[in-house]
Amino acid sequence: MMTMVFAVEEINRNSSLLPGVKLGYRIMDSCDHVHTSLQALFPLVSQSKVVTSEMRSTQSDASTCLSGSPVPAVIGLASSSPTRAVAQTLGSLNIPLVSYFATCTCLSDKKMYPSFLRTVPSDLFQVRGLVQLVTFSGWLWVGTIGTMDDYSHYGIQAFSNRFRQQGGCVAFHLTITKSPTVAEIQGMADRLQSSTAQVVVVFATEGQLLDLLFEGTLGFSFPGVRIPGLKEFLFNVRPSPEPGMEFINMFWEEQFGCKFGGDKSKENEAYTPVCTGSEDLRYTDSSYADVSQVRISYNVYKAVHAIAHALHTLLNCDLSGPNKGICEKHKSFTSQQLLHHLKTVNFTNQFDEKVYFDSSGEPVPLYDIINWQKDSKGEIRFIKVGSYDGSAPLGQQLQIKQSTIVWTKGQSQVPVSQCSAACPPGSRQARRPGEPRCCFDCLPCADGEISNQTGSTECTKCPDYYWSDKEKVKCVAGVEEFLSFYDTMGIILVALTLLGVILTTIITIVFHHFRSTPIVKANNSEISFLLLFSLKLCFLCSLVFVGQPSVWTCRLRQPAFGISFVLCLSCLLVKTIVVLLAFRANVPSSRGLKLFGPSQQRMLILCTTAPQIFLCAGCILGAHPFPFRNPTYQASTGKIVVECKEPWPPGFYLILGYIGLLAFVCLLLAFLGRKLPDTFNEAKLITFSMLIFWAVWISFIPAHVSSPGKFTVAVEIFAILASSFGLLLCVFVPKCYIILLQPEKNIKKGITGVYPR
Repeated sequence: MMTMVFAVEEINRNSSLLPGVKLGYRIMDSCDHVHTSLQALFPLVSQSKVVTSEMRSTQSDASTCLSGSPVPAVIGLASSSPTRAVAQTLGSLNIPLVSYFATCTCLSDKKMYPSFLRTVPSDLFQVRGLVQLVTFSGWLWVGTIGTMDDYSHYGIQAFSNRFRQQGGCVAFHLTITKSPTVAEIQGMADRLQSSTAQVVVVFATEGQLLDLLFEGTLGFSFPGVRIPGLKEFLFNVRPSPEPGMEFINMFWEEQFGCKFGGDKSKENEAYTPVCTGSEDLRYTDSSYADVSQVRISYNVYKAVHAIAHALHTLLNCDLSGPNKGICEKHKSFTSQQLLHHLKTVNFTNQFDEKVYFDSSGEPVPLYDIINWQKDSKGEIRFIKVGSYDGSAPLGQQLQIKQSTIVWTKGQSQVPVSQCSAACPPGSRQARRPGEPRCCFDCLPCADGEISNQTGSTECTKCPDYYWSDKEKVKCVAGVEEFLSFYDTMGIILVALTLLGVILTTIITIVFHHFRSTPIVKANNSEISFLLLFSLKLCFLCSLVFVGQPSVWTCRLRQPAFGISFVLCLSCLLVKTIVVLLAFRANVPSSRGLKLFGPSQQRMLILCTTAPQIFLCAGCILGAHPFPFRNPTYQASTGKIVVECKEPWPPGFYLILGYIGLLAFVCLLLAFLGRKLPDTFNEAKLITFSMLIFWAVWISFIPAHVSSPGKFTVAVEIFAILASSFGLLLCVFVPKCYIILLQPEKNIKKGITGVYPR
């Protein structure tokens, strides 16, 4: 209040700003209440003669305003809620209202408050600064405390919304009532102590927080200046019994603990000292006497000077000619005209600050960041630790020196406030159902995914053919895997293959050496040698499946397997038919065996093998297999399986199906001849071999489908070897046993079943 008086008198002494014009004022007490504010407003806007000053001791030279007119401008109020009521009333009258401390964002609505301006930034900028300060310090889990007014309500609402957009969470919200009881204060203190949030964001005045806050508080304050002459002016204030001095008299009594006229206390029967008016303010220690850095008072000072500059333009104080340097003080004007000029004010004051109002009637958002620190006497001092410039580019708005901040209990370490600790690299945040997003659990990244930053909300999938390492923090190239010749499994399968080839070769040599014996002749030696050749091919074709797949090995695998087995089964089919026809040859008038001679047997083998050859050729030419790096099979180990990709999977099953058809026909015919006389017992051997063949390949299908990676190839090789060994051992080993170990049976009589006694 006294700074406003000082500013008015300073302007009145300035011969260049409003020459010939004196400013006057009236001071009304709003009591920080809506109803009282409106009551105090009515005398200012009523159509009656207005006395320039009720504080005649400091305004003795003031002139009178225009008679019968309301005041042209109002400075105030400090709180947002009363300001809204007054601003709405003055807006309908186009009377400017310049506030020095009402910061509610709601007052930026020019449709609702068209004549409202302020020398203090809107809470919109303070909220932005608060969110930047909180997130800069790493606090994403905070509580909020507010009061029952518009400043607090709108401020906390704006802060909470913006804070959540930045990833933060509000742990709780407490409201301080107008006159909180001891129990209410204790309840709020208990709530603060029990919360996991170690940081509280407050929208309230300093006086409302004295019972709750302590050292370590950070606050946004307006930039302070030292106004020349203000300290001396304030120290020269003296009380007076004259009307209009009530504010100063009340302040004097409270400052010096005295009473004008004296007063006898009923409690201790002692007299309160009498105020003499000669007490010296210079020897007091209070915020009134501390004007080294005035902040809110500076906003009042700017408001008065802004109105003066608007009048300077409105009254044409820069006229040239005979009236140069004299304002048109008798010029009548409306408050609406003054409002127009006030909105366009733009000047630089003595503190090198540009004073102007933007389109919303608000100044440049500049703040000092203040830290509440205790001095050596244990008293709280406000220390500037940073600044916030809302007009600066993003990223340069907040400037803070963390080393100068003293936190709660004198600590220098920045406090930690979080519901859940940030998840380490290699994991991600998983929200807890029903809780804020700042409360989460840390789950390890899935196989093939990584997170290389602390606090990751999602894991990133590795590129194709790359895999996550053990810690799930980086992607590494997958290890190619295939059935190698150097694997234990590969070595075993190759050894079995070579064993089969060697056995087949030995049997072939034995049969060739004893080709003139009855048992070899009786079993159709030509077909037997062709069968042994096809079995050797069956064994050798498994080698194409071992080793790293290439273009040619992928193309040869299925044709080599399919053709060799069809050739083998074709030979067995011919042998089975020969057995059946040989038995029927003993039947009178039977000519079957004569009609199914060697040439017909060769033709049957050729006709049954040809479809498989054409089918394999079609698959190779139409949709040939190719090497493929498959990263999906062995996901848990991070290995990339190199396999042969079948562009047309039905082709493989057609090849396998044709083999199965021949095997079924062989089994059926051999089964029909199983009870033939022992002389023709080869049908039994073929039946056993076909049963083994069917058992192997029926088991192969589910095993092939369910086997991962290189084991798919191993299963197919095992099926090839098992069925080949089954055919070799069942069909030829019994004959070799007779040839080598029971030669006495390898004679014509042995074959016919007649032995000498």
